[in-house]
Parts: sequence; structure tokens; C-alpha cells
Amino acid sequence: MPYVFSVIIGYILGSIPTAYLLLKWQKGIDITKNGSGNVGALNSLRVSKSKPIAASVFIIDLLKGWISVLIVASIYPGDYIFPMITLIAAVLAHCYSPWINFKGGRGLATAAGGGLFLSPIILVLWILLWLISYLVKNNSHIANFAASLFAPIISFVAGDFLNGHSAIHAINNFQFGTSLSILFIIILTKHIQPLRSLM
Repeated sequence: MPYVFSVIIGYILGSIPTAYLLLKWQKGIDITKNGSGNVGALNSLRVSKSKPIAASVFIIDLLKGWISVLIVASIYPGDYIFPMITLIAAVLAHCYSPWINFKGGRGLATAAGGGLFLSPIILVLWILLWLISYLVKNNSHIANFAASLFAPIISFVAGDFLNGHSAIHAINNFQFGTSLSILFIIILTKHIQPLRSLM
């Protein structure tokens, strides 16, 4: 039952299509049919030309992950797997929202929100990897992909350190690395098309 509950909480909150709703309400624009079609903060900025709208999308999407994890971690205190499951469900639902024909954003803000609660050190690692990749290639899509690819790999290699310095600890490094890998695989699926376009 805790597994099912964790999935439901994450999926319901994560599936809220923030950018779609805000742009429809404020601008009368269907974001899925404009710009890149991505239902996230960056495309919201490009399509709406409004920094407040884009910032609101980012903050709300971040809160979807943070609140999902907060709820489940409060019910199952000290347990890593249940809040991690709810974060995975939230990111999956954000990336493929059932309310907008399974379209969605790229999951980074929602994952970051949950990461702030569960394991801030992984968020710091991802940002460092992103900065290094961006300095090398000067492209945000490539940086997103590289950081999301290497973060879970490093979580296996340096599991003792990263798991040990997380806010909530997994029972072992395998659980820690595997759960992060699942989370980042979902994110990576949303970055394949932008990379194809670049190539």
C-alpha cells in the first residue's frame, strides 16, 4: 500500500501541466503547439515573452516535486524509497501528462524540487556537471543531457559519499544509484528530440 500511495501522490501532483494552464489563462496560447512544444519554463518564456510567467512556471513545477516528496516523507519519515518513488512518479507525470495527451516538460524543475528535499548533494552535482558541459559545448540541451547522463553514473561510483551526505539515506548504494538512474532515464527521454534536431 505505501508503494501505491507514493505513486498516486507523485503522479497526481506531477501531472498538473503548469505551463499549459498559465499560458492558456494569461495569453490564450496553447504551448504544446507553439515554440518547441515543450511544456516548461524555457518554452514559456520564448512563447509568452513574459519573465513573470516563465518564473511562475519554474517555481510551481519545482514545488510539484518538493511537495510530493514532503508529503510522503512526512508519512514515512526516514524512509528513502517511498519519497523517491513519489518523485519518480511526479517527474514521469510531468514529462508525460495525461491531461494534455501525454505531452509535457523535460522534468528538470520537478526533479530539482524533490532533490532539494531528498538529496541536495545530487542537485549540486548535476549543476556542476551542467556548468562543465555548457562551458565545453555552449549548448543548454547538450548540457542538460550530459549532466543527466553522468549524474546517475557518478551516483553508483561515489555512492558511499553521495548517499551518506543525502538528507535521507537509501538502505544501500545499489538502491540509491538505481532509483536515481530511473529518474534520470525519464528525463533523458525528453532530451532525445532536441539533440536530434541539433544534429
